[in-house]
Amino acid sequence: MSGTLRSWLVPARPPEPPSVVDPAERRAIVIELLVVFTVTLGLSAVQSLLSLIDALLRPEPLAAQNAAINVSRADLGMLDLLQQLTNVLRLCAWGALGALLLWRGGMALWRIGLDRSRPWRDAAGGAGLAALIGVPGLAFYLTAHSLGLSLTVQPSTLDEAWWRAPVLVLSAFGNSFAEEVLVVAYLITRLRQLGWSENRSLWFAAVLRGGYHLYQGFGGFLGNVVMGLVYGRVWQRTNRLWPLVVGHALIDVVAFVGYAALRGRVGWLP
Repeated sequence: MSGTLRSWLVPARPPEPPSVVDPAERRAIVIELLVVFTVTLGLSAVQSLLSLIDALLRPEPLAAQNAAINVSRADLGMLDLLQQLTNVLRLCAWGALGALLLWRGGMALWRIGLDRSRPWRDAAGGAGLAALIGVPGLAFYLTAHSLGLSLTVQPSTLDEAWWRAPVLVLSAFGNSFAEEVLVVAYLITRLRQLGWSENRSLWFAAVLRGGYHLYQGFGGFLGNVVMGLVYGRVWQRTNRLWPLVVGHALIDVVAFVGYAALRGRVGWLP
């Protein structure tokens, strides 16, 4: 095995942050992780599991059931807009919470790749990641749906309004920022402090990512585990988080806005 391939498959643990050996500090990290993910994506994973169990218990096959992502939250248009923006703000706050806790713990944000030192390279890297995951991901979803392993995912069921496209773009950014900061940078950093290996941390984070997509069915779970493995490894090797945020956001923008534009107009889209 070449040195380059080995460094990607079995990467060495970086020297920063150091492992925490004090039992009280280790307990504090575990408690912090439990609290953070209980109020954010960890609880979403539990709710997604319950949603999948409910779908499996229904008489209809999974492919005949719908899983909507961006849905209307109020009958009055302006109230719906404010509800959508509030949800985006919540997602951004979740990501900011993870970044804040790392920063307050002595981890400079540039160490996790949240600085502005190379915006164009980060944007180009994000576009590459979006292409790497997005196109195969769509093919995988269509295949899983045809095999009855996924619900019919509806990225947006919002009615036509002047604000629909901008809100969907903001929602894409909110999702990507929350997920990549919390499930990649924050979680893997904390697991490093607990002495976990790079591969063990990577798999844990990827399975968690798949877990809160279980509401989409088994296809959504497996597809997002693969995405988590790729994105997590890229971050472990490059220490740049913005390409992950950009790549994830681009995938969601295409899914959200594209679905809203094509729904009912093309036959190949479930």
